[in-house]
Amino acid sequence: MAAAGGDAERIGTLDRSHKGEPAPSVTFQSPDGKPTTLAAFKGKPLLLNLWATWCAPCVREMPMLDRLAQREGARLQVLTVSQDLEGAAKVAPFFAKAGFKALQPWLDPDVGLSTHYGVNLPTTVLYDAQGREVWRVSGDMDWDGETAKGWLAEAN
Repeated sequence: MAAAGGDAERIGTLDRSHKGEPAPSVTFQSPDGKPTTLAAFKGKPLLLNLWATWCAPCVREMPMLDRLAQREGARLQVLTVSQDLEGAAKVAPFFAKAGFKALQPWLDPDVGLSTHYGVNLPTTVLYDAQGREVWRVSGDMDWDGETAKGWLAEAN
């Protein structure tokens, strides 16, 4: 399947083996620096993306995730949580330069989330409105593509 520009659609590796598991209680930082957990987002589906400024595929996904957040804002919360060890010192300038319209700079400088999941970056996890995992995708993903649209339709 071709994406815009004629390139092949980038499709990460889908994993449904954790379906139904509750979101972890790992603490990370909100954009204003306060501690929070994924439980704060219950009530509507949540797409959690773990990324870092040094990860080229992660950086490539960010504009697509911003467009997704703009399109799906009322139906789906898109949460991009940086795994940069330097936290805001690295992430704030990246966000300032990128000019995202919907994404916010959530931080996990202790890499608690990626450690909990035992994953490499980028990794994206879809949770339903009750905070249960639907699926996770490891690797680079075309979030504007048809495959992502189909998978995201599973959110409820």
